[in-house]
Amino acid sequence: MQYMLLIYSDENDWTQEEREHCYKESTELTQELNKRGQFVSASPLESVSTATSVRVRDGKRTVTDGPFAETREQLGGYFIVEAKDLNEAIAIASRIPSARKGTVEVRPVVELAGLPTPNSAVTSQTSPIY
Repeated sequence: MQYMLLIYSDENDWTQEEREHCYKESTELTQELNKRGQFVSASPLESVSTATSVRVRDGKRTVTDGPFAETREQLGGYFIVEAKDLNEAIAIASRIPSARKGTVEVRPVVELAGLPTPNSAVTSQTSPIY
């Protein structure tokens, strides 16, 4: 089963040196998970100052600068992993360096039939989604 590990922390709590070390540790963890067949995807996100929120209400789109919610901790990145159960996913989440300063939310991924597999899209032709 796949689990998404959502990484939350106050982005202002990290020095640039700590952030670089966190990226290095996270990359090492992804390499280990990949060797065990558990790695699906992972990536840090740019600063919350680059966030844009989109809402559609009554057929009208509203676009606002900033994250969806104003909180002390912001979504800073994610891992998607294969784990046999919640306990194994929690064990992986506890190894993510950001868990030492913030929170890692563990959530099962709903598997929907008919979704494309990663990298199955034709890369030579892209069209925007509206």
